[in-house]
Amino acid sequence: MERRWPKELSKAKVGLLLHPASVSSNLEHSLARFREHDSQLYTIQALFGPQHGFLGHTQDNMIEWEGYQHPELGISVYSLYGEHRKPTEEMLEGLDALVIDLQDVGARYYTFIWTMYLCMEACEASGIPVVVLDRPNPINGVDTEGPLLDIEYKSFVGLHPVPVRHGKTIGQLARPFKEEAFPQLDLHIMEMEGWEPSMWYDETGLPWVLPSPNMPTLDTATVYPGMCLLEATNVSEGRGTTKPFELFGAPFIRGEEFQRKLNKLGLDGVYFREAHFQPGFHKFENEMCHGVQIHVTNRKVFRPFEMAVEIIRCFQADYGEVFKWKAPPYEYEYEKLPIEILIGGPVESFFKR
Repeated sequence: MERRWPKELSKAKVGLLLHPASVSSNLEHSLARFREHDSQLYTIQALFGPQHGFLGHTQDNMIEWEGYQHPELGISVYSLYGEHRKPTEEMLEGLDALVIDLQDVGARYYTFIWTMYLCMEACEASGIPVVVLDRPNPINGVDTEGPLLDIEYKSFVGLHPVPVRHGKTIGQLARPFKEEAFPQLDLHIMEMEGWEPSMWYDETGLPWVLPSPNMPTLDTATVYPGMCLLEATNVSEGRGTTKPFELFGAPFIRGEEFQRKLNKLGLDGVYFREAHFQPGFHKFENEMCHGVQIHVTNRKVFRPFEMAVEIIRCFQADYGEVFKWKAPPYEYEYEKLPIEILIGGPVESFFKR
């Protein structure tokens, strides 16, 4: 830390935006690492947490959490997923810098990059530097997929034109955000060492810590850029099971027939297996769902967004009378359909309304 901390921010009063996946290679939490140099390189004045909480405790979307006083440090822990999603002037008062250390998963819908974006906006307005600790893109930094966000459809799952699978690290996203949206911001990136864009997370040697409660494994992150679209439907995306986003289904689906149809599509790098499950919470809680488990057989050629689009088109073709789009609200958007803010454009660009 001594070697890499920006010299111009020596002795700064800092806020730290962290979550449970903010850990070192030996699983030590970033707060503990920062405390080692507290009062030497900087002074920790406040803590911030994104969606799912500083402690990672809230399960679902649109489940807000309230800030509190840290029991040991006696400083404020501010919620950026509640009454406010952007730091207020009061939250930033007295800070000389805001440090952001969040583990993204490589998909535009994942809200942590937009929490960073809103922090950058607030800090530019207040003249406060931002320090971003870069972390790997778990599903590699090469492959991209899906449409660019149409800014007319911006929301908390997309505030700046990037593709669905963006192929960037959180630090690599911060740079264009500054250049294109916040040119007056004083931005510092603490670069990674040893990471190559072609790497998947399990090739880094780093331990996986859940970035959010329904992102338990790298397998989940691999399918998420597509299967998150099911959040906008009346089909279960597997929340409430041990395989969220890998399992999907509903009581009205004929699993064996549907898996045969999907396999006949010949999509690269994936096999669909009939599966049945009862979610412990969320859609169809404790009801029997029939559907499919996704098995990625070759992640190098697998295209999760393309796959999910084809799955939804099959739902519309086979179950048009019962398959439905969910109505707003979704991630603080109260007018446009959830599917539209997820794909970042009009529903007709990919699906029937």
